[in-house]
Amino acid sequence: MTSEKAGQGDPRPRSSHRYTVAAATAGLAAACAGLATAQLTAAWVRPDAAPVTAVGGAVVDRTPVGLREWAVARFGTADKLVLTLGIVAVLVLLAAAAGILAVRRLPAGTAVVGAVGLLGALAAVSRPQATWRDALPSAVGTLTTAAVLYLLVRALRTPRPTGAHPTGAPPGGAWALDRRGFGRLVAATLAAAAGIGYAGRRLGAHGSAGATASRTGFALPPPDVPAPPVPPGANLPVPGISPFLTPNRDFYRVDTALVVPRVDAGTWQLRIHGEGVTRPLELDLPALLSRPLVEHDITLTCVSNPVGGPYAGNARWLGVRLADLLREAGVRPPSQGGPADQLVARSVDGMTIGTPVETVMDGREALLAVGMNGEPLPFAHGFPVRMVVPGLYGYVSACKWLRELRLTTFSAYDAYWVRRSWAQQAPVKTQSRIDTPRAGAAPAAGRVAVAGVAWAQHRGISRVEVRVDGGPWQEARLADADGVDTWRLWTWPWEATPGRHTLQVRATDGTGAVQTERSTPTVPDGATGLHTVTVRVRPGPAAPER
Repeated sequence: MTSEKAGQGDPRPRSSHRYTVAAATAGLAAACAGLATAQLTAAWVRPDAAPVTAVGGAVVDRTPVGLREWAVARFGTADKLVLTLGIVAVLVLLAAAAGILAVRRLPAGTAVVGAVGLLGALAAVSRPQATWRDALPSAVGTLTTAAVLYLLVRALRTPRPTGAHPTGAPPGGAWALDRRGFGRLVAATLAAAAGIGYAGRRLGAHGSAGATASRTGFALPPPDVPAPPVPPGANLPVPGISPFLTPNRDFYRVDTALVVPRVDAGTWQLRIHGEGVTRPLELDLPALLSRPLVEHDITLTCVSNPVGGPYAGNARWLGVRLADLLREAGVRPPSQGGPADQLVARSVDGMTIGTPVETVMDGREALLAVGMNGEPLPFAHGFPVRMVVPGLYGYVSACKWLRELRLTTFSAYDAYWVRRSWAQQAPVKTQSRIDTPRAGAAPAAGRVAVAGVAWAQHRGISRVEVRVDGGPWQEARLADADGVDTWRLWTWPWEATPGRHTLQVRATDGTGAVQTERSTPTVPDGATGLHTVTVRVRPGPAAPER
């Protein structure tokens, strides 16, 4: 029996599987329309205010350290894609549920839409650098979703009678869903959503066109202090080993930005101010480039890098010495009586990174970099200007998309990652990695080249050793060094015998300190331990008869 009162005018049975699928489809189509209009609005407000991006950023900000490190270890640099897909999957489920609820009780379905929209708006305004305008994309998207859902649900509640009498009354209460009519309405909704979404993406791309053009037209000036040529022996002719200089396309990227900021070099500005700054500076890019430019090879390492992990890379950087700029602003390090011991760098997306002033000004080549391996910084690596400080993990030194440098103290301010359980200061720990053979490899018995890289930035690498199955340490051959701020390649010839074997590597830095065997996690200041690789050696060809 059907109840017109319970169905608010829809006399059909609500248990129909086909009807439920149609209701879920209505919710999904309405959500697509809402997300498209939100994307269009975000192109006008700012890309980070788009609902999926805003929620994703808020999730990253609030993710417990352990869960974040698990995600980085499990998904690597695809962690942002996985997060985005997860958010989309949840939205799909909620949209389908809203559609099913709405055909039963429209206020209930609309309430689900409103709750999701409110969550998106709150996430947007909670982000660094956000204003009330950042809530607009979620608000517009919510209103659009609710309006389209109402229209689609109304269409579902107006079914086509089968075998109707001239009066229009259905015989025996038989009704049929007008699938063609509803399908046409859904198709029109999705087509409109696709058009609006495309317009939003094009408008967003147009908004970043100036940034793209500014990078395309940016010619790197020649360095005033060029780096010496890479020593011919810095690379090793071993298949599978990392190159000495990491190509830009292969350089690791670990940050919190779901949408890579695209900054127009023509409008970029940097402000230097804070405690102990007697002459505050505000620089645009031409003013920064008017200072002497230094070229230097530096290996960067992420604190999230597990032992033997991929989050390390070496590049030739071009930039201005950060210590020179700070002295120009009147800054003195704490050892010379300066009141500030922390330099807080802030990026255009609100990320804050705290670096010890003493370290930046101790004579190392800490740079405000504009070039990477002979070309302008890629957008993903901080164009137009980023920080590069040898000897420190990236989360306390390598601020990308830089816009502000503020002098303060560690006791007065905790930067982004410090508020999330990471250490305030984090010098890079001595590490080594086996690049070849990889774990699980099955080389043939005989001579096998074991090779990889080792690093201890600003201390250098003086020795690398390898051992097999817990036996004695054997010294590896080191490639030529290119200063103390880069990694060093190494290789060791192993006479491999058939069977399962475990390889381990350790390094000694330039001070004589040997890499520790004690295993610790990445939190709070970087992982320690020995990289261990297990391989199964296949029997080699039989020796020829003599």
